Formats: sequence, C-alpha cells, structure tokens
Amino acid sequence: MRSPCAWSGSWSPPGASRGEGPVPDDDGFTEFVLAHRVALLRTACLLTADRALGEDLVQTTLLKTYARWDRVRRADDPPAYVHRVMISTQLSRRRRLSSGERPVDAVPDRGGADPQAGQAVGEDVRRALARLSPRVRTTIVLRYFADHGEAETARLMGCSVSTVGNHVRTGLAALRTVLTADEQHTGRLR
Repeated sequence: MRSPCAWSGSWSPPGASRGEGPVPDDDGFTEFVLAHRVALLRTACLLTADRALGEDLVQTTLLKTYARWDRVRRADDPPAYVHRVMISTQLSRRRRLSSGERPVDAVPDRGGADPQAGQAVGEDVRRALARLSPRVRTTIVLRYFADHGEAETARLMGCSVSTVGNHVRTGLAALRTVLTADEQHTGRLR
C-alpha cells in the first residue's frame, strides 16, 4: 500500500516539459530530488496537514531551491538548507492565509476518505497536528517525524533551542489533550 504522502509525481526542471530548448545541466539537482523527495513530501504533508497542500509546498520549495541550486549544493548540508526553505515557505503561506482565507475542518463536496490514510501517520494524529499553531506544528514535525535533534530543529526554524523545547512541551501537551478527548469521545481504548 502507498503512504498518503508517497511521491506521485516526477521532477523536471522548469521549461523542460514544454520543449523550451535544451535543459541546462542541473549539477546534481535531479539526483538530489530523487534521493530526498519522499522525506520532503512526508515533512510537507505533516507541516500542512494536507496531502495536496504538501505536494504544492514541495513543488514551491523545489522551484525556489532550483533557482539557487548553485548556492544550495555548496552548502554544508544541502538537505537541511532545503528543509529550511520549506519551513520558511510554509510559515509565510500560513501568515498570508491568516489574513484572508479561513481553513475549515471538512469540505462538503470532498470524496470519501483516502484508503491509504493512516499508513505513515494516523488520521487522528494528523487532525490533532492541524490544530496546533504553525510554529508549534513545525517543531513537532521536525523533532518527532523528521527525527531532527533540538539543536538542528532550532537551526532550521531560526530560533533558540529553548524555544524549540517550549514549542515541544506546548505541542505535546496539546496533542495529548486532543487525542485523549478524541479517544473518550469515540470510546476507543489504546
């Protein structure tokens, strides 16, 4: 079975599919994408709490990264650089969203549940993550789903290690509350 955040697309440099002439040498960009696409999409899906938005976030991140690939490939840790671009892009999107559109829990005309849902992360956990603030959710995703340490998470988010610790405590407490309430509401025991 395919994970709900499994990569379903392929990468081509901008203009390649439209026949806009020869594609310039990508200096390892394609290989980078192939090696890191699954982890990028998994992280993006968890950051956005939505597969389609996660796919959009990965594409936007890859476009931004491709435009600066010369700098990125020379970085000490290119995957961390790309994750930093993704996090900044997502937090910027959330700020723009908060000033206009309002997300809803369910869209009435949406099809049935994805039969693949729950393979990587349970739907109840995904919903609980969606209720966290963007920065707290990002911290939880980086620490517990992307397996980054506190120092690396702080570096990726551009904050202090103590801020990461505070976000983790806040996020885990909120997740426990939401998940416990959901369990009691549905009568499930784990």
